[in-house]
Amino acid sequence: MNRTPETSTGADPDAQATALIAAVEAAVKDVPTAYRDTTPLPVIGAAAPVAQPGRPPMSQRATDASSLMLAGGAGTLMAGTGAGVALWALGSVDPLTLGIAAGGPVALLAALSLVLRRAGQAAAQAAPVTHNHTYTGPVRQEHRTTTTTTRGVIARTRNGR
Repeated sequence: MNRTPETSTGADPDAQATALIAAVEAAVKDVPTAYRDTTPLPVIGAAAPVAQPGRPPMSQRATDASSLMLAGGAGTLMAGTGAGVALWALGSVDPLTLGIAAGGPVALLAALSLVLRRAGQAAAQAAPVTHNHTYTGPVRQEHRTTTTTTRGVIARTRNGR
């Protein structure tokens, strides 16, 4: 493809300009705008894929759950080791004393939760607070109660009065 305009040195300038414009348009038409390489990709090897060492590839959610399980397992291991060492050290203790020492904190937590639950129920059943207001002009009072219920897997909130 010849991209140079064929003009003689003695031609008039209008003919040279027209030839130059025609050459530029022909060059622009012939430029490809896309290219697809059809050569096959090189083969690296014929071996089957092998699992790599370390954690297997998984989603972010699965990775977070796995980390949480590992941390929980480590915490359980530490608590279990501490309890085992304490029981080994207290091996000569009477079983009744050992049962009281092991059950004491659990009973304390159960009693404390019962006390807190009863205190919450008593506060909920207390008489409503009375408000006394004194106004010197015209006043409009509105009292509204909004009850919100959210149900379902794809939650919908419905407000009722």
